[in-house]
Amino acid sequence: MTSDLPAALLLDLDGTLVDSESIHRAAYRAFFAERGWDVTDLSPFTGRRAQDVFATTPGPWSGGDPVELAAAVVACTPEHAVPEPVTGASGLIKAASAHDVPVAVVTSAAPPWVERALLEVLGVRDHVDVVVTASDVVDGKPDPTGFTLACERLDVSPSECVAVEDSPAGVMAAVAAGVREVYGLATTHAPHELREAGAVAVYDDLGGVAERVSLTS
Repeated sequence: MTSDLPAALLLDLDGTLVDSESIHRAAYRAFFAERGWDVTDLSPFTGRRAQDVFATTPGPWSGGDPVELAAAVVACTPEHAVPEPVTGASGLIKAASAHDVPVAVVTSAAPPWVERALLEVLGVRDHVDVVVTASDVVDGKPDPTGFTLACERLDVSPSECVAVEDSPAGVMAAVAAGVREVYGLATTHAPHELREAGAVAVYDDLGGVAERVSLTS
């Protein structure tokens, strides 16, 4: 591994590796419709664990059990919904593996969804060294624990790593963990929102990230 390569690549999943936002939004809309709740702004849920939003954000769900509510949202996900890969996702992960740069996926999603996305959609499960899911942490993004845990499992310092995120909450989590460089991906949020959260650069797809971190050759 050459000196200009990061010690590890820390990647979000939804919106970063797979284009799944429309699937998750459909699940939330179905969940709210079932309960007759008029919720039109779904942005607080982007990039975060549903249970964390239900626990901390006032809404018609206040007083309910956050974990049970989150499980109900997952149950509303269309059974056969399959996300599309974000452009450059598989290539970036395989290139990192070829350059001996370990890869961690740090996500707010549950383990079954993560495994399905990495194995069936992207075909890169064998190239991912560490997976940190919603089940591995007490507090989700923007709390930095997920990124800190990933670095501990990889035995690397966050200050030597690169992270890629598509949501302000994810960017803030990586920055708070002390990650050396955090890049934004403008798939679900405007570039200025990601920069304001702490992203050093924002790209339209993962090809730009691969070039930035010297993983194109």
